[in-house]
Amino acid sequence: MRSGACEGREDISEQLDIEPIRFFVHRHIRPQYACRACETMTAAPIAAAVIDGGLATPGLLSWVVTSKYLDHLPLYRLEEIAARQGVKLARSSLADWVGRVGVALQPLADRLAELLRQRLVLHADETPVAQLAPGTGKTKCAYLWAYRSGEFDEGPPIVVFDYQTSREGSHVRDFLPDWKGHLVVDDYSGYKASFKKGVTEVGCNAHARRKFFDLHAANQSSIAGQALFYIAELYEIEKRAKSLNVAQREELRLKETVPKLKAYHNWLILTRTTVADGSSTARAIDYSLKRWESLSLFASTGLLPIGRVEMWRGGSRQCISVSAPFVWRCLTNIAIAPFPHPARRTGRADFPHPALFQPIKPSHSHGRRCAAEGISVPAFRIGTGRNTGDIPFLSCRAYASTRSANGAQRKHRSVGRPAPPDLG
Repeated sequence: MRSGACEGREDISEQLDIEPIRFFVHRHIRPQYACRACETMTAAPIAAAVIDGGLATPGLLSWVVTSKYLDHLPLYRLEEIAARQGVKLARSSLADWVGRVGVALQPLADRLAELLRQRLVLHADETPVAQLAPGTGKTKCAYLWAYRSGEFDEGPPIVVFDYQTSREGSHVRDFLPDWKGHLVVDDYSGYKASFKKGVTEVGCNAHARRKFFDLHAANQSSIAGQALFYIAELYEIEKRAKSLNVAQREELRLKETVPKLKAYHNWLILTRTTVADGSSTARAIDYSLKRWESLSLFASTGLLPIGRVEMWRGGSRQCISVSAPFVWRCLTNIAIAPFPHPARRTGRADFPHPALFQPIKPSHSHGRRCAAEGISVPAFRIGTGRNTGDIPFLSCRAYASTRSANGAQRKHRSVGRPAPPDLG
């Protein structure tokens, strides 16, 4: 029996769960009406689709493209994921869908590039990508040129990737043929020709800082530490200026940034006279002094950034590669992105690793465990990629070493022939 002083309450707890992907079918029923008098037939119009008459809905196409190029899952893995749910998606169909999605997105890419060229401040960068070379079993080096709208521009940010087969500066001039504005770049020589045709160079202080950062990390240089202190003061001002409008940002920079830039510049000139030519410290200082006009240009206005804005996925560059067939399908070289994916997941991804076809032996740790527990060590034979001997492959992989038995020291029947050294 409860007393009058008892009180009740709820204990609330939460657990995270997930709803796995689920394939389902949209069934469209379109009534058709025939008129015998006028001998005509009328039916409801067919809904617009990315692929006319295709099986895939926009949702399925989005899942395929997102899984492949954002989650880095090869098409053969998507094929297996669908098969586990009883849905048969041929890899050739998946590849065809990817190409058709690229073509369907091309007008959007063209429009983004057109809007990007209307901006007055742009960021540019280029990064190498490993392009698959079908039939050769190798890759060749290509480049993604990235162009981004200014950090303080009005309107949404725009990033456009231009796939090219080389790092020639002519690609920049082709992408920005008649554009006259401020281009925020590093010191790559490929951009220099554009600066002679009306484009204004804006230096990247993040790259200048990197020279001193690497120097300080290598030998704790006091000169590099002092340079980093000066640059940190500039970025501290920019942190406060970021939330201001253009006029307020320009006023703040003239009041605080310009004096600190002058002090930093004077310190660089004075310090350079005390450093030996050709040293790492001299090269770091020369990088800033030779580009001082472009590095300090941001302080004269409220529109320019102090450095280049990161425009690669995840805030860092990744090892990415592109597939030649997709690039060939694009109507032009301009695209939002030719759907990059990690190079480590390319190549013979459809087959097990070659090491799985070699003779393997149990790992040392497994042998010690078996000896301690008094059980026998299973004998491993040459596998087929699906199983090794009579033991399923997946269970073997948990405790088998991929170290080939061919690398172990073995006895030779030839007299006088030395045995190969044990490389461990």
